[in-house]
Amino acid sequence: MTDTAAAGTAPRTYKFASWNVNGLRAVLRKEPGFEEIFADLAADILAIQETKLQEGQVELELPGYTQTWSHAERKGYAGTAVFSREEPLSVRRADSLLPFAGEGEAADLVAVAVTEGRVCALEFERFWFVDVYTPNAQNELARIETRMAWDDAYRAFLKSLEEETGKPVVTCGDFNVAHEEIDLKNPKTNRGNAGFSDEERGKFTELLGVGFTDTFRFLHPDETGAYSWWSYRFNARKNNTGWRIDYFLVSDSVRDRIREAGIRSDIFGSDHCPVELVIDL
Repeated sequence: MTDTAAAGTAPRTYKFASWNVNGLRAVLRKEPGFEEIFADLAADILAIQETKLQEGQVELELPGYTQTWSHAERKGYAGTAVFSREEPLSVRRADSLLPFAGEGEAADLVAVAVTEGRVCALEFERFWFVDVYTPNAQNELARIETRMAWDDAYRAFLKSLEEETGKPVVTCGDFNVAHEEIDLKNPKTNRGNAGFSDEERGKFTELLGVGFTDTFRFLHPDETGAYSWWSYRFNARKNNTGWRIDYFLVSDSVRDRIREAGIRSDIFGSDHCPVELVIDL
């Protein structure tokens, strides 16, 4: 029985959006600015990644929304935030991954990554909403060990939320991996590179395998040319030479409630575009 059924009330339709802004202050200076785009998205919950902020550097006027932030200790780096019409019942951040990080080197690597403001996990009456900015494996896979340890801890963390509360999980953000060849323009030349290594793809397969659904592929299994990130170089966006690395995943128990899953490539301001989900919960 899902949490919604247990509550004895009919599910409601939610609209969610997620966007890696690649520096919120930069987006605020552009036209259209962040607040205009925020209004255009008209989401019940918007998650953002790579805010690159310290506490107090930006004051956003978003009437009717609760703001939940997680800042990196390192200045101008990473960071996440969630803006929700409903106030969350509870909030967890990246340090909640530590109990799932194992021991030894893996635990040490995760301990560094959790200082980077990479998770905002919000509990609501009927579901968890978890915003994530997954560590990039970096050029020549320089940070692949951190990435593997993070992926294992994050997967276990998500499952713990389900098991602890009986509520389905919606997780979104920049997962920094194109899962299958259909998810990037040039799979053959990128094989083994950061974001399309066998290791990273394998961990994403493991995440889906423990009970999560890629909402976009659930509704659009064969759609090509659907990307959420483009390099700033080589006219990549103009030529749609992109990667789909931004996702909405949901617990398998609620995947039949997915109504819409889209990619807003019409919205500029970052090297990523927003992704969206409409679901009954």
